[in-house]
Amino acid sequence: MTKNEVLNLEDRLYKAIKESDIKALDELLHDDLLFMTPNGDVITKEIDLNTYGTGDLNINELTPKVENLNIIHDLAVITLTIRLKGNYKTEPFEANYRYIRFWKEFTEGVKVIGGSGTQIII
Repeated sequence: MTKNEVLNLEDRLYKAIKESDIKALDELLHDDLLFMTPNGDVITKEIDLNTYGTGDLNINELTPKVENLNIIHDLAVITLTIRLKGNYKTEPFEANYRYIRFWKEFTEGVKVIGGSGTQIII
């Protein structure tokens, strides 16, 4: 796994999020994913896919800025800020977040296994 491969996977993830592409998200997220949302909830892959599938979350704008990317054997750790604009359960939102995400290499490919996000003021 190289930094360029991880950055390309990140780009695929951003596109899937903006398009609510359940198939692409299913391919990119590991079945045992655990993610802590900005409000402190811990969600699984199933919960995440359901949120996009039901239309509860719609992202209109997603502007990422990668801060750090470390490759540690078969694991990539990335930190980034993202400006998000969209709707959650029909309520509009626009905010800046800092994320940490973990990508791990498996025989079937590289997948997100975990992460966390928090709202920040820039």
